[in-house]
Amino acid sequence: MEDRGLPMRCRVSPRLGLELAVALAAMLALALLAMSALAMPAQAAAGAVGIFVAMGALILYQWPDPQRGLGPANQVTLVRAVLVALLAGALGAPQWVEAHALPIAAVAGVALLLDGVDGWVARRYACASAFGARFDMELDAFLILVLCVQLLMMGKAGPWVLAIGAMRYAFVGAMRPWPWLDRPLPERFRRKLVCVWQVGTLLVCLLPVIDGGLATVLLALALWLLAVSFAIDVRWLHRTRPRRS
Repeated sequence: MEDRGLPMRCRVSPRLGLELAVALAAMLALALLAMSALAMPAQAAAGAVGIFVAMGALILYQWPDPQRGLGPANQVTLVRAVLVALLAGALGAPQWVEAHALPIAAVAGVALLLDGVDGWVARRYACASAFGARFDMELDAFLILVLCVQLLMMGKAGPWVLAIGAMRYAFVGAMRPWPWLDRPLPERFRRKLVCVWQVGTLLVCLLPVIDGGLATVLLALALWLLAVSFAIDVRWLHRTRPRRS
């Protein structure tokens, strides 16, 4: 039977399906390893798997070309998604997070290192795309929010730390009343540097050797840098917004 009536996004290439299936298998294996080696609670492991399944559904919905697979750069980002989902699932077990701060920081560190790898792969194999850039950006934003919540649960910072993770989502929400915000920004190394600084600071603050006082100073600096970066971009968007005739 022909499927001409199906939307393009309902047609999934076998390669894309296989890539997501392999990633899901890796997610399951990692969750089981965390349960057996680190006594991760079952509800946290199940939450991690559920979060990754939701990520996979979003990828399927947003993937622009049903005839192709993800490609090497997006495959690296997909590996990062597995690690980020594990960190997000751990939010369901606050006491376990506090007792296993070092392994959590290690997982976040690998995710941070891979953040540079996917961009290098995209340039090396000429496979950069708008989807890949968006996938990478949204995963960065989610990772930052997850790490902020973990630090809050560990008592390393007050609720204000959530502003670091919420700023990206507040910016997206502001696009509805102010549509001029929803426009492409020129490439700036500053944004990537600030993003890496945020994740690096959050990662360092997870370490047991960093007490609440030092964490507060480091996180306040990270929040200030992020606010300045957003302010620069908002100012540029406002100055270049379309004028009504």
